[in-house]
Amino acid sequence: MTSATTTLNPTVEAVGGDVPDYFALLKPRVMVLVIFTALVGMSVSQGHVQPAIGAISLFAIAVGAGASGCLNMWWDADIDAVMSRTATRPIPAGRITPGEALGFGLFLSVASVLVLGLAANLLAAGLLAFTIVFYAVIYSMWLKRATAQNIVIGGAAGALPPVIGQAVVTGGIGIESLVLFAIIFIWTPPHFWALALIKAGEYARAGIPMMPNVAGPDSTRRQIVWYSLLLAPLGLVPVALGFGGLLYAVIGTVGGLGMVGLSVRVLRNRTGEAERKAAMGLFGFSILYLFALFSALLAEQSLGLFRAVVA
Repeated sequence: MTSATTTLNPTVEAVGGDVPDYFALLKPRVMVLVIFTALVGMSVSQGHVQPAIGAISLFAIAVGAGASGCLNMWWDADIDAVMSRTATRPIPAGRITPGEALGFGLFLSVASVLVLGLAANLLAAGLLAFTIVFYAVIYSMWLKRATAQNIVIGGAAGALPPVIGQAVVTGGIGIESLVLFAIIFIWTPPHFWALALIKAGEYARAGIPMMPNVAGPDSTRRQIVWYSLLLAPLGLVPVALGFGGLLYAVIGTVGGLGMVGLSVRVLRNRTGEAERKAAMGLFGFSILYLFALFSALLAEQSLGLFRAVVA
């Protein structure tokens, strides 16, 4: 097993990155998703938090997520260098050295956990610390290169922000955030495996045992369908538990059917351009589905809070 401590490209000399390079290490698109899902976890909680505490907590959670991404890029720099979609990242491109990235990631990890512990509570800080360790160590250093179930198990790290958000508000973990955790956890495999079907060759060259390379594309397509079939009713559980309303029910129903329909399309289209379009169609729709689902929850909870204040 190799890591980013290996010289990536001897012809490229790291010259010291600028602010955009260090920001790129934080995987900003993932940070946005983490902030959003943590905010939804806060909004569905039975309780309130002072706006300043909530804002500081969200910032700490975002920084913790960024730290995880930074440590992931440090460890995976050798992989990133041989994959087209990641070769221009700061470390393989030579703009930031592995040592600089490691130091930056460790500093942000410790700082984010300390800030969240001081601003909110020890449970929230402990969950954030666990998330960072799980993603950077358990997933990045072990699971990703060891098993085709890397995305399934590793998906727990990406599913924890709503749980951390609820812990900020209530000091505990409730059924609401656990349901949101389950939705993101089950959503993750069909989302990433759709892309993996298209990028299987690159993952093979990088030595990453993604599902299409290990179990084969046909098995992967069937598993995508099964996960989507599980996700569709799971996405409606908030309605059954009373913290998802009519808007959420409509979006959850339509979105769930869309996930199932597009996964079946992936199953049926197995070659050439049709395969690529089907897989990328599911990949893109899955992002829209999760965003719409959580947006509906946030909108309904915000409207309920507004009505309570007005009343």
